[in-house]
Formats: sequence, structure tokens, C-alpha cells
Amino acid sequence: MSKRIRMYTVEDVASHKTAGSCWVTRQGKVYDVSKFLDDHPGGDDLILQYAGKDIDTAMDDADEHQHSDSAYDMLEEYTIGRLGSAEAVVSDDWEATDDFVPDDTDTIKDFEKSQFLDLNKPLLRQLWDANFSKSYYLQQVHQPRHLPEPVRLFGPDILEMLTRTVWYVVPIFWAPIAGYLFLRSLFQFTGPLPAWHVNPSLPLSELSSITGDTLTKTMMCFFLGNVIWTILEYGMHRFLFHIDNWLPDNSVALLLHFLLHGIHHYVPMDRLRLVMPPTLFTMLQYPFTQLGYVLFPTAVANGIISGAFSFYILYDCMHYALHHTKLPQYLRDQKKYHLAHHYKNFELGFGVTSKIWDVVFNTVLPV
Repeated sequence: MSKRIRMYTVEDVASHKTAGSCWVTRQGKVYDVSKFLDDHPGGDDLILQYAGKDIDTAMDDADEHQHSDSAYDMLEEYTIGRLGSAEAVVSDDWEATDDFVPDDTDTIKDFEKSQFLDLNKPLLRQLWDANFSKSYYLQQVHQPRHLPEPVRLFGPDILEMLTRTVWYVVPIFWAPIAGYLFLRSLFQFTGPLPAWHVNPSLPLSELSSITGDTLTKTMMCFFLGNVIWTILEYGMHRFLFHIDNWLPDNSVALLLHFLLHGIHHYVPMDRLRLVMPPTLFTMLQYPFTQLGYVLFPTAVANGIISGAFSFYILYDCMHYALHHTKLPQYLRDQKKYHLAHHYKNFELGFGVTSKIWDVVFNTVLPV
């Protein structure tokens, strides 16, 4: 896609319906005719009644207004882009079933129709070189596509490898860190420890001296961390991953949105893009953990962070399971609920491990 070709939605065009900003469409092209209004032989009123709309019928209707070939040539001078389209997959009448398996997307036909992204090529360079309006990008990225194999973000294999994550990497990477922080909390409730960057080792030989009171304090912090994670899970999903309404309309913002969460809605069944790469979660967790150390004593903060990390591991592994695994009853219900977020209404149903905060904040998605 060339930077010179901007893709718009019907809603984009419909929002420009005044004399100061008058857009129309014809045969899939978008025209900004604002500067032509005063020069129109039939008067500006005739154009303004079609502002924000398609003018195919009006221009071809001889009884309405006769147009010469030069009029059509002149219209081309006001071209600013094209209307895009795609198959509608997300639908209010979508029904979740236990055996839901989406059909594979015909990638050639999909690209011919939408002119969005060619799924047979690396996606990031295409997205960077493209010139989609924010409205068109959001329309397309929330219409799921399905491929038998993971999509490519990068051309070079070494870069591509850093963006693909199998689900078991999450517990392998983060469980030892959560366990280490839990033990630090235990020992810090017992007595002082050197800062981890001074001496990261733990006095494991002193484990036998841990009292029930110390264990209780650490476990209370751990469970508080579990609760805090559920709030963060909901909050980040709703206000960071789905920052759609506040997203700036530029290539950098759309690219970041795509990397953070857009790609998951675009290819929701991609098995290697269902859990966060450790580098991404490391960046996301940093401001929250640092805030924890500011708000709480170190022993308390380590216990809370340990609990939050443990629930994060549960969250990411559960998220993978909700897309790809046969599950017991509670998780089957959560699977239907989460898939409805992808295929029914992506503006509701932000809870993954539970619906509790959807209930509290009135964003429950009826399934």
C-alpha cells in the first residue's frame, strides 16, 4: 500500500458534511470537494445535500443534473483516498458453541476486497507503509481473520522469533521470579535483607525459622496481589489494550496499537500470539511494581507482586486455553464469554479470568 492512497470508512466520509469540510464518494473513491463548492455551476446547495454521502446516482441522473466528461475529470482532482470494505465477521447475533472452530480466511480474496493487510506477507512493514484512517484501521483489525499457521510480523527470522511465544514460556520465565519475590517477602517479614542488587541470594538455610505469623503476613500480601491483578487485568484490557476512542490518528499510534493488542483481535486464534512475550510484559509491569515499592514497605510489596505475578501466569495460560483447549464447565463458560468479546462485541466483556469487574463496572457481555 502506498502512503499516497488513504483508506477511509463510510463513517469517515459521513462526518464531513458541512460547507467547511465537504466529502463525497463515487465508485469507491473519496473526494474532498470543499474548495469546489463556490465554483460549482449548479450552486453549492446541490452538492451540500449529498455531503458525506455517495454521489454515484446523482451524477449519473440526467434529470437531476447533466455532467460532461470534463466534470468527471475535474472531480478526480479532488480525490483524497478510497473506501475500504471487508467481510463482517463480528456480529451481535454471533453465538458461542463448545465446538466453535472458525473457517480459514481466503487471504487472496480478503486482501483484494479490503486492501488492508496481505496476510501472506510480513505485516508490520505493510502497516507502516499504509495510510489507513484510524476508523478504517479499527474497523479492519476488529474483523478476525484465521490462518492455519501463525502470521509473520517481520521478514527476518531473527526478528520474527522475538515476537512468537508458546504458552509454556510464561510459567517457565515468571514462576521463578514470583517464587523468589515470595521468599524475599517471607525473609523480610522475619528480618532485614540486603537489597537484591547488592546481594540477590536468599538465606534458604533459615527457612526452618520462619514462623506461622510471618507466613500468614506473606500469604495475606500474596492474596492481595491476586486481587490487585484481577483489577489490573480488567483495567489494562479495557483502558490500554482497547484505547480505541483516544488513539491518535497516525501511523505510529496505529502500529503500537497493533503490536500491543490489535494483532490479537486481527488473528485471534494465532497460537503463538496468545500470551505476552516476556519483553512486553516486563515493560508493562515495571511502572506498577515500582509504584508498589513506593506505596508499601518492601516486604509487603514483594508479597503483593509475587501474588500478582502468579495470577498473571494463570491469566496468560488461561487465555491460551480459552482459545484452543477443551475445558471443564467453568472454563467453558469463560471461553464462550471471551470469544464473544472477539466475535460479538469487542467493547464489552473485558474480564478473562472472571466476569467480576465487568459486573462491577457494567461492561458484562450477554452471551
